[in-house]
Amino acid sequence: MEELLGLGLGFVAIILTFSIPLSAIWTNHLRKSQKIRALIVKDEIELEKLRYNNFLVETEKMRLDLQLKQASLLESTDPLVLDLQKRSVNEAQTISY
Repeated sequence: MEELLGLGLGFVAIILTFSIPLSAIWTNHLRKSQKIRALIVKDEIELEKLRYNNFLVETEKMRLDLQLKQASLLESTDPLVLDLQKRSVNEAQTISY
């Protein structure tokens, strides 16, 4: 019986001895994983900022392009465009009454 108790105690001592470095290895692994996740999140935030800035630039470009097209239509001597302009003025007057 004492031999079984001594064997069990020795087995527990060996497990406790090896559990300390194993827990250190596991903790180190978790720290590295968290650092990698933090870098990924940082890169994703930077990518979203670039996307947002690109969206703003593209929107401004489209707005300027639209203004340019509107100005060219207003200056046009095409009879269809002139007819549409007259219709819109007449409709606006009709609506305002």
